[in-house]
Amino acid sequence: MIKAFIFDLDGTLVQTEILKAISYARAAIELCPQSITEEIVIEAFKEVVGLSRKEVAQRLVERFELEKAARDRMNEFNVSTPWQAFIQVRIRIYESMLSDPQIVHERLCPHNAGLLKWAGLNRYHTALATMSHCSQASRVLQILELRSEFQFIATRDDVKNGKPNPEIYILVARELDVPPNECLVIEDSPSGVKAALAAGMGCIAVTNDFTRASLRESALLDDRWIVESTPEFEDVARRFIAERNASTDKAI
Repeated sequence: MIKAFIFDLDGTLVQTEILKAISYARAAIELCPQSITEEIVIEAFKEVVGLSRKEVAQRLVERFELEKAARDRMNEFNVSTPWQAFIQVRIRIYESMLSDPQIVHERLCPHNAGLLKWAGLNRYHTALATMSHCSQASRVLQILELRSEFQFIATRDDVKNGKPNPEIYILVARELDVPPNECLVIEDSPSGVKAALAAGMGCIAVTNDFTRASLRESALLDDRWIVESTPEFEDVARRFIAERNASTDKAI
């Protein structure tokens, strides 16, 4: 029986993935303005969406040969590796975007946020499990006035291993005091879905422009549970709960 909803943040409740993609692209251009375009980096970001900040940075540094330019900025940021310098350039750009509440509000996913509110009204436990760091997640939640919707929030700062490792979802289930098989995760990326399934949880994937193709190709979930963010999204969640609860009753 489903007793808890656990939501991802970026790409699920708010479309910050495009902001992240733009920030990585502009950081790459700042390092190598002669050979990179914003569109090329954004397209490459689709292949790494949902991974940890370190993994994304390392792959993009290698993909676009940014190591030398990033190495030259290491002393500026007092870091030890080129990928860390790349991240620092990118964070400055991203923080500037998040400082504008209008930009964040424009990226809210209303139907997904509507499901969150429905879950709370229907007395489900609710939690957030995001690979964003605490400061950035807190800023987004504050702007969107969603913080009070969650009983527990876990960020990248709370775990050693990022998604697709299930650590963050196991942590959330423990804090909610709900068995993993009674949790329903709402995710948007293959790495997030893998993490939820590895934790023994149910999962619905709500797609966006960055993850639609990879989610379909991954075959991680039945097609019924890979959906668009539409007014019917709540109905899909209700159907998932009904089917899961029915199968639990039969098992008993």
